[in-house]
Amino acid sequence: MVDTYEKLSETLQNKIGEVQLQIGNTPLYEVTKLYSKPGVKIYAKAEWEQLSGSVKARAAFQIFKEALLAGCLREGQSLLDATSGNTGIAYAAIGKALGIPVTLFVPENASKERKELLKSFGANVIYTSKFGGTDEAQQAAAEAAEQFPERYYYANQYANPHNWKAHYYGTALEIIRQVPNITHFVAGLGTTGTFVGTGRRLLAHNPNIELVALQPDCALHGLEGWKHLETALVPAIYDAALPQRFVEIGTQTAYQYIVKTARTEGWLLSPSAAANLAGAIAVAETIREGVIVTVLPDNALKYSEIINKLF
Repeated sequence: MVDTYEKLSETLQNKIGEVQLQIGNTPLYEVTKLYSKPGVKIYAKAEWEQLSGSVKARAAFQIFKEALLAGCLREGQSLLDATSGNTGIAYAAIGKALGIPVTLFVPENASKERKELLKSFGANVIYTSKFGGTDEAQQAAAEAAEQFPERYYYANQYANPHNWKAHYYGTALEIIRQVPNITHFVAGLGTTGTFVGTGRRLLAHNPNIELVALQPDCALHGLEGWKHLETALVPAIYDAALPQRFVEIGTQTAYQYIVKTARTEGWLLSPSAAANLAGAIAVAETIREGVIVTVLPDNALKYSEIINKLF
């Protein structure tokens, strides 16, 4: 097993180091104009301020790096995975920087911006039915990996422990440095990597921190990347023991918060980022004092069709 950088070529070592400098260390902003309540503070981590423009850069890089170090992703192979968009864009950007091909199964209703970004990074994209969503894309990717094991390294972000570990060793430690007195962490559930990894490390820092998981309020929703766990395939990395409570967020509520946040804080958010912020505010309404932190997975740059309808 390859377990050190020394086993990799010097060129690849340098490329990994260069990419790593562009991952994480994102700023944390206090919400001051959109919502205020005496005794309660809300902070939001701007995850679009890193390579590929989303929180998914963290997990994608960790998965790439660990696969190379372990010798699982070998010369001549493509990294293969299923994605609804942001992870795929992160894989494609990192793959291009490292000189490693990427093959992605993506639901055909992915936005025009996502498709263009994947193409610009040189990813091989195979579209699956829009009706099957990411669940069908996962099944198709797994079948391709089984059929052509010599061709692909199947990253399987929904079951890969390096997904949540990227947040355990990255996102959470940044939050602890930035807001050591955090009392609540609030985040939506998709692959669940952000919630699981960040939540586990925050509890190790302070077991009194409350972890609040957000979900869409129905199976058919417009919150890209989120899962309605009662009706979707539950990711293997999900830890059901972590959430201390759940809050449901409707798609229309998220859209309303896109507009409200743009007009108050000046942040033009994606639907999932606005939903996280709505969830943080919903939690704030239920407490008398505390410090709430959430993540803003990406901004609105890849959502022009939605944004144009809202403004």
